[in-house]
Amino acid sequence: MIKRNPCAANIKAGYLFPEIAKRRKEYAAKHPGAKIISLGVGNTTEPILPHIDKGLVDGAAGLGTAEGYSGYADEGFENLRRRISEVFYNGAFGIDEIFISDGAKCDIGRLQLLFGSGVPVAVQDPSYPVYVDGSVLIGAAGPWAEDGYSGITYLPCTEENGYFPDVTKIPENGIFYFCSPNNPTGAAATREQLNALVRSARERGTFIIFDAAYSEYIRESTLPKSIFEIDGAKTCAVEVNSFSKPAGFTGVRLGWTVVPGELVYSGGESVNADWNRICGTIFNGASNIAQYGGLAALDEEGLKEIRRLSDFYLGNAKLIRKALRELGVSCVGGDNSPYIWARFPGRDSWDVFAEILEKCQVLTTPGAGFGPAGRSFIRFSAFGHRPDVEEACERLAGLRG
Repeated sequence: MIKRNPCAANIKAGYLFPEIAKRRKEYAAKHPGAKIISLGVGNTTEPILPHIDKGLVDGAAGLGTAEGYSGYADEGFENLRRRISEVFYNGAFGIDEIFISDGAKCDIGRLQLLFGSGVPVAVQDPSYPVYVDGSVLIGAAGPWAEDGYSGITYLPCTEENGYFPDVTKIPENGIFYFCSPNNPTGAAATREQLNALVRSARERGTFIIFDAAYSEYIRESTLPKSIFEIDGAKTCAVEVNSFSKPAGFTGVRLGWTVVPGELVYSGGESVNADWNRICGTIFNGASNIAQYGGLAALDEEGLKEIRRLSDFYLGNAKLIRKALRELGVSCVGGDNSPYIWARFPGRDSWDVFAEILEKCQVLTTPGAGFGPAGRSFIRFSAFGHRPDVEEACERLAGLRG
């Protein structure tokens, strides 16, 4: 019999969200009939809006005709790649620099194959778990220790530093995962901060993997939505984005990655060419039906629907933030992001998670699941039906007792 892959063995037991689901099930078994309201997992809840949905329906119907049928499109529809460049990057990228995928999370995993196991990895702390777990699976990080996985550089993002890390500590000749607006803190980096990030990455020969999945929630006009708004980023950054949260495509699965032609390895080889090869080898392209929906999402009417949907979730976030602040809980996020990061000083986040579930029947996400710096925090998600969010906010008053 073959031996277990040691990289898989190094993964800490219980991925964050399955563990939350397990604890919810255990609570429900002890309290049959209890109505549990989730402000936890970042899964969208509202129906896809009519114009974008019609794009999906019409695209599916077209595949049933000789004229409308299409097969593999490994890098994605050319017209969709062109439209992404126009809408999000002011036409700054050619279609050969934009790769359509089945979502940002999937691309983050494939990017690990691009860079391999011998490259130093750094992450914001706290950060989306896939950055770290993907690094472990490829062999770029070792077993779990008390303060995180060995081989990973954790750069704390705390209240004291405005939830932006000390970018002078990025490892040389490595990769640094950076998300803005951040999941889980909800903090959005300023132009000055991103300038410092790009400058530091260029000085150290490190590539930034910039996760912009929540960029359409930014409402402050001075905040950058893309790393490529920063001079020099094309020589040190890859950007990953998604239709999941702005268009409600969490189950449809559609995203993209931008790999600039200017991005090269130390020997001058093209990163873009390698990414193209990897995608062509292990991925046959995103669903054509999903891509038709993406085209509808990026026309004039579709962009209005994206704005309406993200406005709705930001409205939920405002209610949650208000309820927490009335309890005297310090929190950030929820203004340019669908997440609120709430601080419970001196307490373990899993204990706070259990208290909120027990007293309020509200499901949240323990901050410890996002990294060592999250131990005293809870992430609240604004993805929910409005009546449920309003009821959850009323229930949170039970924490006073």
